[in-house]
Amino acid sequence: MAEDDERCGAGLAREYSGEQRTPVMQEKRCRAPASAPPLECSAYTLEVTGKGIAEIEDARSRILSGTPINIAFLGNESHDQRINAARVIRTCGFEPVPILSARRLRSMEDLDTLLHALIEVAAPSRFILVGGDPAQPAGPFADSLGLLSAGILQRHAIRRVGIVAYPEGHPKIDADALWRSLKWKVAFLREEGCAVEITTQFGFDADAVSRWIVRLRDEGIDCPVRVGVPGAAGAGRLLGFARQFGVLSSARIVRRYGIALADPVQHVGPERFLDRLAAGLIGRDPGNVLFHLYPFGGIAEATGWMDEYLAKHGVPGVVSLRSARPDCGNPR
Repeated sequence: MAEDDERCGAGLAREYSGEQRTPVMQEKRCRAPASAPPLECSAYTLEVTGKGIAEIEDARSRILSGTPINIAFLGNESHDQRINAARVIRTCGFEPVPILSARRLRSMEDLDTLLHALIEVAAPSRFILVGGDPAQPAGPFADSLGLLSAGILQRHAIRRVGIVAYPEGHPKIDADALWRSLKWKVAFLREEGCAVEITTQFGFDADAVSRWIVRLRDEGIDCPVRVGVPGAAGAGRLLGFARQFGVLSSARIVRRYGIALADPVQHVGPERFLDRLAAGLIGRDPGNVLFHLYPFGGIAEATGWMDEYLAKHGVPGVVSLRSARPDCGNPR
């Protein structure tokens, strides 16, 4: 996810660096239980840090009411900043989605105190669970599986959970381990009666993303998917974030995206990526596919660009985005 540590997904690497966890439930078809609550169905979600929350206030008039906005869990920010971000997002009429970084939480009390404050101040309807990057956990949670096993779903009545995925692969985790982890989490959350949404790392290879979506559905996982899309920004900035996030892309794929490697000040949007993704899913049954917008060029520019693109083109073959809130309801 988009926080300083989770950009590279190192927390997930550590989840499978030791003993492989393969509970019986892993092999079940991962369909939503009848009791799972509906998920938010905005065409795209956004992301912000505690330090950058003023961007949301400044761009308030440009963002659709009710849009889910993820709150990154940066190592150099405090819980007070995260809680304030959730409060501002809710006050502005949007849906706060806090990210919980397992390896940065100091204790069970630290986790419960944070969750209690977030719920009291902003009543988030969904939380995203990630591992975290520190070499040594700050407390008892080594990974997001540890958070799930700690009983937080029951203690805090959490029934909507987001998890992350890496369609283009990960530099520290092999593909089989990524799939095992994803299937375990989805099955666990389904068993707990939670609605699940998957957000993917941003990237430049639309073909890899479309292949991943097809396999996801073939594996029987029908959760809504939010494809990570980088907002319009300078080429140098995009490539810098790609290195920081551990995004694996060849020069050929980067050029296909529209980035000229020799021109770092070139301004690049994701239109080629979105068009190629739609083309790759024509004739398929991709299920409920939406977007998560990484606003590398700023919130206002990212939302303006995406709104204009969707109004003109939609994304046929992925999901009808000509309406602001497609009717997705529960996973099928």
